[in-house]
Amino acid sequence: MNLSVDLAGVTLKNPVMTASGTFGSGEEYSEFVDLGRLGAVVTKGVANVPWPGNPAPRIAETYGGMLNAIGLQNPGIDVFVKRDIPFLKQFDTRIVVNVCGRTTEDYEEVVERLSGEPVDLLEINISCPNVKEGGIAFGQNAGAAEAITRAVKAKARQPVIMKLSPNVTDIAEMARAVEAGGADAVSLINTLTGMKIDVHRRTFALANRTGGLSGPAVRPVAVRMVYQAAQAVEIPVVGMGGIRNAEDALEFILAGATAVSVGTANFHDPYVTVKIVDGLREYMERYGVSDIRELIGAVK
Repeated sequence: MNLSVDLAGVTLKNPVMTASGTFGSGEEYSEFVDLGRLGAVVTKGVANVPWPGNPAPRIAETYGGMLNAIGLQNPGIDVFVKRDIPFLKQFDTRIVVNVCGRTTEDYEEVVERLSGEPVDLLEINISCPNVKEGGIAFGQNAGAAEAITRAVKAKARQPVIMKLSPNVTDIAEMARAVEAGGADAVSLINTLTGMKIDVHRRTFALANRTGGLSGPAVRPVAVRMVYQAAQAVEIPVVGMGGIRNAEDALEFILAGATAVSVGTANFHDPYVTVKIVDGLREYMERYGVSDIRELIGAVK
């Protein structure tokens, strides 16, 4: 039985990855999960310099999910290269580095720093606000998305996955834009913009007022967008958004995802990723599927 998949020329032992920002760089979760059993570990966003993140409160629970306004807090590329890459290299898993930035130059700097490092893929978070364009996210304008993809690809030594924002009118247009810019794969969805108000205190639940909605509540939207993106482009798609079990993961795979990332569910159950790997194998045994690649995009 074959669970391995090819993601932009990189072989993953199975299609289960972690979602950026929910797994750190794996060290905390390694107490619960054998990281070597995962297809890949996707790191928390890494910037060219340390980011302090947003003021607290910056997490709020919602029905069927959570809102976060962490603000991509991270220690920066120097600490990441020195501390996190050596830790992850101990395990037989692929390393995907999520990259964030506020300007094109920020992204380029991180990608260049990683060009000589032993990491397998880069995931570029284009939901970051483009400070030179009035704060609109790189991923909310097709022209900007194509341009940032082209700039990153010019500096990258590893295959590039562009992580798409769902806060757009036409996700297929955005997928086609980054493909035109040279992306090797796309991943989606990032969080949906949401808000929660504390009616007893009559104030916003998050200091930032708005935050990113994740968890089971977003899954039907995510499955729809993954299907649309997979229909629009020839490059591989990584699906994510509210995956809690193997059945959820299979929805994305059948919709066209080559691999899946598990995020918010890690907070609820730190063992969830390996449970999903086992669940995929059980499903394949039950339905007589010898190769998981038979399932990718099987629903048309």
